[in-house]
Amino acid sequence: MNSGPRFRYAEEKDVALILSFIKDLAEYEKMLKEVVATEEVLQYWLFKEKKAEVFFVMEDEKEVGFALFFYHFSTFLGQAGIYLEDLFVLPEYRGKGYGKAILKQLAKITIERGCGRLEWSCLDWNKPSIDFYLSLGATPMEEWTTYRVTGDTLKKLSGQ
Repeated sequence: MNSGPRFRYAEEKDVALILSFIKDLAEYEKMLKEVVATEEVLQYWLFKEKKAEVFFVMEDEKEVGFALFFYHFSTFLGQAGIYLEDLFVLPEYRGKGYGKAILKQLAKITIERGCGRLEWSCLDWNKPSIDFYLSLGATPMEEWTTYRVTGDTLKKLSGQ
């Protein structure tokens, strides 16, 4: 009897698969040119430094979706939370409940680890995902804008 989707945490041997999912997500988001991550970089940050975690949702023995997440901290709550950086389900497996299963699994992890919230960002144009998140009861943070400093601007800001 099938009790729902099966999950497995990524291992070092999965680095190429993780990068493949990242590139698939970036292509969907029309941002593939921005992906500069390599297998070596992912291996270092995910498995040596352990700065983020990845799990896959499985159909039979095939990885059909993934989530990459890490801790953040809310000073207002005084608790850590989980930030979902990436969630992606292969196009041919969408509509089968895998996205919802991934978010349910992340909610379970968030509670089990004593965290106060689960957060993520979504591109403004991605109406299917926005509608999906709203259907789950997620609340958009409409008065907040994400700011980012990278590359040369980051170096300049650091004084280097």
